[in-house]
Amino acid sequence: MIIPRSLVSVVDDDESVRESLPDLLKEFGFDARTFSSAQEFLNSDCVGTTRCLILDVAMPGMSGPGLQRELKTRHQEIPIVFITARSDENIRPRLLEQGAVECLFKPFSDTALLEALKAALRVN
Repeated sequence: MIIPRSLVSVVDDDESVRESLPDLLKEFGFDARTFSSAQEFLNSDCVGTTRCLILDVAMPGMSGPGLQRELKTRHQEIPIVFITARSDENIRPRLLEQGAVECLFKPFSDTALLEALKAALRVN
């Protein structure tokens, strides 16, 4: 029996993040898709199959928290790991309170990301 790999979608307006994260996610054993905006993700065929979302906090147009609210409105329960370059320590508790699994500050370690993904997917 073939077990399909979990799809992790990355939504970030930073091209370097969209180029580097998929390789790392594949090393971890996940399938990966990238999107440059919240709207691009919402318009994709991946919303229903994404098992975890790695989501930038601040993006042009709809922000990461805005996408989180939109997904809740659509009854799409996708675990979210936020990533941010902002050094505002107050943002993390707020995002966790709103249902995020984790909020990592860029640059984050591979280990921190893997632990956040395991928590999101409840994988040992």
